[in-house]
Amino acid sequence: MPDIPVPAPRGARRTPTRRIATVFAIAAGAIGVTVHASSPKFFQVATQVDFLKGDLDGLAIDSRGQLTIGAASELVYETAAPFLWSMVSTADGSIFVGTGNEGKVFRVDGDGKGSVFFDAVELEAHALAPAPDGGLYVGTSPDGKIYKVDRRGSGTTFFEPREKYIWALASDAKGQLFAATGSKGNIYRISPDGKGSLFYTAQATNVTALALDRSGNLLVGTDSPGRVLRVDAQGKGFLLLDTPFEEVRSLRVDENGVLYVAAVNGRGAAPPPRADDRPAPTTTASPEPAAPTPVVSVSTEITAVAVVDSGPNTSAAPREDRRTVKGAVYRVAADGLWDKLWESREDSPYDVLFDGQRRLIVATGNRGKLYRLEGEPLQPTLVATAGGQQVTTLQRDGRGRVYYATANPGKVYRLSADRATRGTYESDTRDAGMVSSWGAISWRGTMPTGAKIEVSTRSGNSETPNDTWSEWSAPYTESDGSAITSPKARYLQWRAVLSGSPSPVLTSMSVAYLQRNLRPQVQSINVHPPGIVFQKPYSTGDPDLAGFEDQTTPDRKLTNAAMNTGSGSSGSPALGRRTYQKGLQTLVWRASDENDDDLAFDVLYRREGDSVWKTLKKDLTEPILVWDTTTVPNGTYIVRIVASDGPANPADTALAGEMDSAAFEIDNTPPTFKVQPAQFANGRTTITFDVTDDHSPIQRVECSQDGLRWRAAFPVDGMADSRTEHYQITLDGELGPRGLSIRATDAMNNVATTQIDPPRGR
Repeated sequence: MPDIPVPAPRGARRTPTRRIATVFAIAAGAIGVTVHASSPKFFQVATQVDFLKGDLDGLAIDSRGQLTIGAASELVYETAAPFLWSMVSTADGSIFVGTGNEGKVFRVDGDGKGSVFFDAVELEAHALAPAPDGGLYVGTSPDGKIYKVDRRGSGTTFFEPREKYIWALASDAKGQLFAATGSKGNIYRISPDGKGSLFYTAQATNVTALALDRSGNLLVGTDSPGRVLRVDAQGKGFLLLDTPFEEVRSLRVDENGVLYVAAVNGRGAAPPPRADDRPAPTTTASPEPAAPTPVVSVSTEITAVAVVDSGPNTSAAPREDRRTVKGAVYRVAADGLWDKLWESREDSPYDVLFDGQRRLIVATGNRGKLYRLEGEPLQPTLVATAGGQQVTTLQRDGRGRVYYATANPGKVYRLSADRATRGTYESDTRDAGMVSSWGAISWRGTMPTGAKIEVSTRSGNSETPNDTWSEWSAPYTESDGSAITSPKARYLQWRAVLSGSPSPVLTSMSVAYLQRNLRPQVQSINVHPPGIVFQKPYSTGDPDLAGFEDQTTPDRKLTNAAMNTGSGSSGSPALGRRTYQKGLQTLVWRASDENDDDLAFDVLYRREGDSVWKTLKKDLTEPILVWDTTTVPNGTYIVRIVASDGPANPADTALAGEMDSAAFEIDNTPPTFKVQPAQFANGRTTITFDVTDDHSPIQRVECSQDGLRWRAAFPVDGMADSRTEHYQITLDGELGPRGLSIRATDAMNNVATTQIDPPRGR
């Protein structure tokens, strides 16, 4: 069996979200397109979670993420009903199917011939159970009744519990029939002659599932909340399992007395499909609780658990999946000990059943998947995908064949023990984020003799594939890298067709793409107050090397990027402790590039009134610069940041974006004083002076007679707001021998000091 590489997609009838697969690497030389950016990106698929995002027909996916031809699934009978709710089998190999929304029960024989067996007045036939002499019990909703239908399809009202809904029926060895109802959580026990009475009331809105254990105890599943109870013959209940889910959907007991439970979240994730027949509101003081939320058609978006958009030789840890768990399957031993076998954030388990080899089959929605749990520990394998959104119920006939029924639309299928001869996989729609050039597609797997894997692609610019997309390409021939022939577009889908026996195995798929180069954007420029600088917050891990400031290596670059996450060219750098150094001006900016290219920055400046930009610094890799402003004259300045994606693109295709800062002042010259001689009269000394600054307003003036204690002085006009201010200070008595010190500060924190000496001869 030679090893090969492998792909696969198809156009699904749903609204895809942006997703990216997970697994391959293609050399840049394999890309047969015009180069617009130097680094290709990859859609990669290699795990079960990745493959489950696509649509399958006739294929299986095991727990290791291997895609193979699956079990054959045969359409047995197609009804006009939108929902098939329940199934029971008979000794002659026939299957009875309860439906909605017309309340019909169909009989399908072993050859797939079907017809209407019984037509109830009510809309829904949610519950079926075998009756004596080949007959059938039918529980209907709303305004629930239980009918007894003979083998010819003639039905009469057997029991009318005066309940809104009848969700499940079960009969014991004595011929007693139990009916699970809603919306008061009551269970009725009905004797063979049709006389019934209240048997048990669960502390829940609805009783949704029934089964009998080997001791004849009744097993009860509820919703609101989703619990499992064991009720003995005297009607004494015991709580076996309290799940975190809203509804217990199905109960099955195996030959060893072990109970299997399927539980779902009815509203938060994927509501179990019920008929559109909400209970009518009541006018009593205590309103009647609601039945499980009715849903006619469900379309739930599936998102990825681990989605990676990576460049070559890039590995990324899967993101934590925080989506709500939609459902789970539990196992409860005869002694009451339980464990959770399986749960899913994508699929809601509606029923469970054992196949002929005693393996557990799980029926799910809302993409109609059938899983098989096997191995130790149990691992899920996707064995089939139905032609309906929900696989609502499972049944095994007298010959051990597994049947399953669907909703949206209502069909009956039979799962074969034989493998199909052909299967198709269509990926979810892959979003490149913008119109892109497609590179190479490659895949891996094994190809037995006589088996075949055919891979094709198509592309388009709408999120959902439609008639505006390209046609499927001809199959690609080189599994280790074939140039994609689909037109340039934003979205891509791939398809894999597996055929032959024994089955080929597809294990991973990789698609390379190159985004159209987009111009970088400088989003903001922050001009910090003059003199404010920041210490480096922490060491980069490498020693500071003299003469190596403007050089780097790929290893050092990766190390610094890892240690300074969030401080790269696409965002502001991490700033350390704030400090002050006169004459320095800190500039910090934010820039981004939609191609995720590395950016280089040029910083230009001009003085107000100048028409020519001068270069301050070129080829910066960090979005921060400290400018020594003592090298330029005082004035009003503007800085321009130019961001270029040149480090990641050829010179002839590189693009640049720019932004100008707000105007800011540079002033490194202190104010000057013009002082008049001190005047003494009437026991007071008056000092008059002017303070002038060539560029900035005067901000503060202080005076001190001892050089230790300073008090503010205010201009004659009462407000320090101009470049020249006039002051007059009056002191009691004469100036002492130290005179008077005057200190002036301008708006740019330049400080000047002068000394007023006492008049001579004093």
